[in-house]
Amino acid sequence: MLAAIRRLPRTVWLLGLISLVNDSASDMIYPLVPLYLTSVLMAGPKALGLIEGVAEAAASLLKLAAGVLADRSRRTKAWVVAGYTIAGIARPMLAFASSWFGVLVCRFADRIGKGLRSAPRDAMLVHSVAADQRGLAFGLHRAMDNAGAVIGPLAAAALLALGMPLRHVLLTAIVPAVIVLLLTLTIEEPQIERVPNPPRFSWNMREFPPRFRRYLLVLALFMLGNSSNMFLLLRAKQLGLGDAQVPMIWALVSFVAAALSTPLSGLSDRFDRRKLIVGGWTIYAVLYMAFGLMPAMTWLLWPMFAAYGVFLAATEGAEKALVADMVPKTQAGTAFGWYNLIVGLALLPASLLFGWLWSEASPPAAFAFGSACALAAALLLHFWVGASSDAA
Repeated sequence: MLAAIRRLPRTVWLLGLISLVNDSASDMIYPLVPLYLTSVLMAGPKALGLIEGVAEAAASLLKLAAGVLADRSRRTKAWVVAGYTIAGIARPMLAFASSWFGVLVCRFADRIGKGLRSAPRDAMLVHSVAADQRGLAFGLHRAMDNAGAVIGPLAAAALLALGMPLRHVLLTAIVPAVIVLLLTLTIEEPQIERVPNPPRFSWNMREFPPRFRRYLLVLALFMLGNSSNMFLLLRAKQLGLGDAQVPMIWALVSFVAAALSTPLSGLSDRFDRRKLIVGGWTIYAVLYMAFGLMPAMTWLLWPMFAAYGVFLAATEGAEKALVADMVPKTQAGTAFGWYNLIVGLALLPASLLFGWLWSEASPPAAFAFGSACALAAALLLHFWVGASSDAA
């Protein structure tokens, strides 16, 4: 596998490096948002669910539009540069928020940036590798992304431990943002095949195979129970984890995901990707039930969050590689736009419902709902969605 990794083209490595630096900034801030909301701005789970749900859902429409336009223009670089730039500017602005609405505005701008870059970047990866390298390419990208997610929380924990105020920690995210902008400018535009009569965009997705549409429906069910990861961090704090340990435990998740993403996603190039995803979703279902029912034993949180990293490693790259398997290469941008739209739109009701169940019923009820959705989605993916095949 090491030889296969070395053979991956420069674009894959460069996009991975950009994600590493970008996520160093993003995940330095991400685990601090619940702390900032609850300890500085005095907001609760309902506000957190609203912020994350609205930001992700609104940005999802941009993910689809950017993907469609990238396919039409056969250009992806401009979207990638713009997306990373907007997000890089938005994150440090959290330090100036004086209410939960200010946090909402900053998170919204951050997700707008992600919306502009996500589908074109994934399409760029598809156009840069052969069909039998897709799992490996997406796995490497996710591994480097998660490596940045290890660096970020560790940096945040170190700065907090040294006594730096929370607002000042948020401001330091401007440094990696500048590095990301410089790196994106060096990306080379991939050669994209011109299609004489490209299929017209339609909201019913009739231009795509039925198998792909079924896959998106199943994914929507899973995402309905997959609320913002910030609820996991909030639960960990509720069970007794200290403020300085919150970013550390999220760094553990990212470390495990970074270590396993490449080999697990690469394995999916040899076998049916669905089986890997089903296994990951099953792990998620078990973990969510456990998070809801576990007693206040902080030592147990560490292996559970590590197992959550295994779930991410098994699914993040394989889910995207499965998208590429199911659609023609020239429609990759639009397909990833739909994929990201489904993921983002489902996060709004998922986060709102999770926050409501947490507040009005109990945390175990909220986690049980997420577990049930994941288990049902895993069964449907195995029995209802057809076996993947290369559509390129």
